Amino acid sequence: MKVVPRSSRDAVLGWKGDILRVAVTAAPERGRANAAVLALLCEAIGVPRSQVTIVLGHASSRKLVQIEGVEEAALRHLLGTQKD
Repeated sequence: MKVVPRSSRDAVLGWKGDILRVAVTAAPERGRANAAVLALLCEAIGVPRSQVTIVLGHASSRKLVQIEGVEEAALRHLLGTQKD
């Protein structure tokens, strides 16, 4: 996942290859952008916060996120986007 912090809006921007692009208005300070990313994903996918975890990239714009109980194909369908 590629995160664009300090964006003008919170949004799932779509797929570029195998990388999901996400924009959040929060600044990348004190975990605010990470929290915004997790909240955005939970809302978009319809899963509780307890099912979504940032595995790698806490201090980076590139993140590896684990979503419990959701397959990749279902994730792509739920987000309404297709892989390029």
